[in-house]
Amino acid sequence: MKEEVVSYLNPKPSGIYVDCTLGGGGHTRAILEAVPDTRVIALDVDEDAIKEAEKRLKEFGQRVTIVRENYRNIKEVLKRLRIDRVDGVVLDLGVSSYQLERAERGFSFLRDAPLDMRMDRRQTLTAYDLVNGLSEKELEEIFRLYAEERRARSFARAIVRARQTRPIKTTGELADIIMDTLPERLKHARIHPATRVFQALRIAVNRELENLNAGLRHSIDCLNRAGRIVVISFHSLEDRIVKNTFKELEKGCICPPELPECACGRKPVLRVITKKVVLPSLKEVEKNPRARSARLRVAEKLC
Repeated sequence: MKEEVVSYLNPKPSGIYVDCTLGGGGHTRAILEAVPDTRVIALDVDEDAIKEAEKRLKEFGQRVTIVRENYRNIKEVLKRLRIDRVDGVVLDLGVSSYQLERAERGFSFLRDAPLDMRMDRRQTLTAYDLVNGLSEKELEEIFRLYAEERRARSFARAIVRARQTRPIKTTGELADIIMDTLPERLKHARIHPATRVFQALRIAVNRELENLNAGLRHSIDCLNRAGRIVVISFHSLEDRIVKNTFKELEKGCICPPELPECACGRKPVLRVITKKVVLPSLKEVEKNPRARSARLRVAEKLC
C-alpha cells in the first residue's frame, strides 16, 4: 500500500520522517521520491534486510539514515541523531516479504527449514526453544492469545506428544504435526491449518505486541504538531491495538458527566484521519496476494 502510505503521510519539503520497519525499503524509497528534499530515518532489527536495503537506497545518499534498532526505541535513536521531533512515522507491521522468502529464517512452512523465526538474530530465543521447551498449557496460551486459534489445546497436546520421541527441529516437522492432528475434511482449507500456529510463535519469539504497544506511543510522542502516523497491520490483534490507542489519544476530557466543568485537564493528543480502516485495492491484492490482510490506519498529532 505504498501509494496510500505516501498520500496519507503527505510528506512536505525539508520534512523528516521515520520508517520504523524498513524491510525491503519500499516505503522509505516512496517517501524519498515523493518530495526531493525529505529525509528518512529507517529502523530495522534484521541485519540481512538492512544490507539489502542499503544497496537499494544508496542513490539517496545522506537523505536516508539506516539504524539497526527496534522501533520501540525510536526516542533513543532520534536523541542520538540530535533530532527533537519528526513530521511523520510509518509502521508496516508483521513479517516482511524479504524474511518470508528466505527459507533459512524459518518464518514459513512452505519450505523445510530450522525453527528460528527471529527478526533480530542477536537475540538467543528461537521458535525451536518455545516449541520444545514450553509446557502444553503455555503453548496453548500462546496459540490462543497470539493467534486466536480455536484448536489451541489439541495442537499444543500434539506438539508435546511428538517431542517426547525427539525434538521438533524444522518448520516442516511442525507443520506436519499440526496437519496430522486434523480430520481429513479440514486438511484442505484455503488457509493452511498451521498458519495461525506459526503466527503465534513468531509473535511470541519477537515480542511483537509488546513492541507495538510501546513503539506506537513512543512514535506519537516524537511527532511534530500536524505530523502523521501511518500504521499497516496484518491481523486483528495488531489492528485492535492501533485502533484502541488512536481512540484513547483522540479523547479529551474523561471527567464524570455530572461534573459542571472539567477537572482532569486532559486534552486530545491525536485526530484520527481514517475513521474506517483502509483496505488494499483489488489491483494491489492481485499484484501482491500477501497484501490481502493489510489494514491501514492514520492519525495526526494535535499538539
